[in-house]
Amino acid sequence: MLKYIPHALLLVFLTINLSCQMAVESEAPLIVQSPSGDNSVSFFLNKEGEAGYKVMYKNQSVIDSSWVSFDFTNMPSIKGSLKVLNTTTDTKNETWSMPWGEQKEVVNQYNSLTVELQETSELQRKFSMIFKVYDDGVGFRYAFPKQENMNEVLIANENTDFQLTGDHTVWWQPGDWDIYEHLYNKSKFSEIDATTKRDHPNLAQTYIPVNAVNTPVTMKTAEGLYLSFHEASLINYSDMTLQVDPATFKMKSNLVGSENTEYKVKQQTPFSTPWRTIQIADKAGDLIESKLIVNLNEPNKLGDVSWFKPTKYVGIWWEMHLNKSTWDMSAQQDMGSFTDKAKPHGKHGATTENAKYYIDFAAKNNIHGILVEGWNTGWEHWIGFEDREGVFDFVTSYPDYDLEEVVRYGKEKGVELIMHHETSAAPRTYEQQMEAAYKLMKNLDIHAVKTGYVGKIIPKGEYHHGQWMVNHYQKALETAAKYHIAINAHEPIKATGLRRTYPNFISREGLRGQEFNAWANDGGNPPNHLPTIAFTRMLGGPIDYTPGIFNIKLDPWKKDNQVNTTLAQQLALYVVIYSPVQMAADLPEYYEAHDDAMQFIRDVGVDWDETKVLNGEVGEYVTIARKEKGTDKWFIGSITNEEARALTINLDFLDAGKTYKATIYADGENAHWDDNPTEYVISSEDVNNSSQLQVKLAPGGGAAISILPL
Repeated sequence: MLKYIPHALLLVFLTINLSCQMAVESEAPLIVQSPSGDNSVSFFLNKEGEAGYKVMYKNQSVIDSSWVSFDFTNMPSIKGSLKVLNTTTDTKNETWSMPWGEQKEVVNQYNSLTVELQETSELQRKFSMIFKVYDDGVGFRYAFPKQENMNEVLIANENTDFQLTGDHTVWWQPGDWDIYEHLYNKSKFSEIDATTKRDHPNLAQTYIPVNAVNTPVTMKTAEGLYLSFHEASLINYSDMTLQVDPATFKMKSNLVGSENTEYKVKQQTPFSTPWRTIQIADKAGDLIESKLIVNLNEPNKLGDVSWFKPTKYVGIWWEMHLNKSTWDMSAQQDMGSFTDKAKPHGKHGATTENAKYYIDFAAKNNIHGILVEGWNTGWEHWIGFEDREGVFDFVTSYPDYDLEEVVRYGKEKGVELIMHHETSAAPRTYEQQMEAAYKLMKNLDIHAVKTGYVGKIIPKGEYHHGQWMVNHYQKALETAAKYHIAINAHEPIKATGLRRTYPNFISREGLRGQEFNAWANDGGNPPNHLPTIAFTRMLGGPIDYTPGIFNIKLDPWKKDNQVNTTLAQQLALYVVIYSPVQMAADLPEYYEAHDDAMQFIRDVGVDWDETKVLNGEVGEYVTIARKEKGTDKWFIGSITNEEARALTINLDFLDAGKTYKATIYADGENAHWDDNPTEYVISSEDVNNSSQLQVKLAPGGGAAISILPL
């Protein structure tokens, strides 16, 4: 039996036997522990030769006996009759630098075990299971070598089990093959029914085939342990949802498929699957601080990406959601009717004049980016139609928008254009024009683009989260990198840590964003939405949520809708919801009406040396402190759900011997997300690392704090 028990002994063992290969008895469990010894994984074969694993945390079972197998459309399944050929052990303790991110330095420390397996049956096919065990969780993947009886591989199902140990509390959204814009639900595992979330009227497209959940999915055990299940390094494969068996507390991988093929994944050996990940924490906040997902991705393949600068930005965007203006120049923008005889209606948002207005506002307020949506031709026929191929032209402006002049004017003011490429879910059209579109951006010295994929994917039968689209997103990412372009994707594939390998993948939507507050007929995003997102979706990576709405009631534009937070919480989101590109999303006049609150947006950083989660519970509240990169400035954001609460914020993370000025932007005494959302108070005091701040959060409220050295 090969057993890796005390971690000190493991390191000694590995020093002598690094990368050694040993034959082992197939029935004997192989155990590998994390560097601290808290987490451990056991691998084993049962009497039928089926491969299984278990996960332990501090001697308590996290994942009970779980089995793995593969079904194919072009060969028999791989399930039983396996034997262990060899095992390889390894250990690593390195530190790598993020070119941008939540922190400057990331420690990548783990112990690993690779188990090489072979069938004893006629085909004698081989594959390996690779386990990496960290102090913050576990990752494992499958690797298929080049071999005679396995060349082209058509995967019908990857059957990876996760056998839970009880009826945990779960924060979940349905395993939709087309969209991640569902609200998260809280229930016991036994009560999950994703099929009840089908056909939501506010979603541009949705398909929920079975009772499965999307990842990240976060849980809390009866013993108070926090778990989150996800995947890392999703490349040339399908998105993994997790099918739920409420009766047995088991989840099984269910890959997103296609209506055009019987298989879900097509590969050629050799290949490896994405990592299947389990983050494990005693405190909810430790899930946010975990770097398991990015650590399981390959190192930076792009080298120097200093051409991308983290930034705040304004944009011609929110005004369209308010119906103040339109994306199109000459239609009715009802997403269902079209006439080729329409004349300019005078409500087009993306005009040269309007862009200059936003640029002037940005320049006055320490904001260095501007997004302009609706600038290019095609918006009259972009959604609600089957024939969307060839609709958009990604290099041709509407007549009332002078692209070159907007770029020139912005650079004169220190404000760079963020390009916008909405594809209307017709990625083949985008691919045909991709090189030309990116060449135009390079010629104009534009280094960031927001992409969009609203609607049902063309070609028919493909889904946003299947392998076909995963490969499209990857093609856009790699092509953009050639032109020194960073991508902020909306309607994306989910974040799985690829920003480490491709640091031009700067942000993405992939959640129910701020825009739903402007037009959703279900009341918009409830107050518990963002305190849940921080512990679920945000574990995957940066979020372009578009915070900063000051006109909470949306009056006079949308009297039946509103943002379900206080104004102070909108400020706090710049710290809580991480992205290296942060939008000041509201109309400039509403910032000018609250110029004192606008000061926080002017001051807050977007790139960080350190991040600390000070407190939090999933779906209830969270407080995060971040230190701005290259400075001694700290910023704190604290948000709550519909419950008011008083929190004590300990500032012991500040440098000893230094005095700082803390400016607190807090909810007013009578603030309330619905009844009185725009009441706030601003105060300041001198603080040091022995200080504590007492903060009161209103229902649906928040607090934003800048801590600047004196």
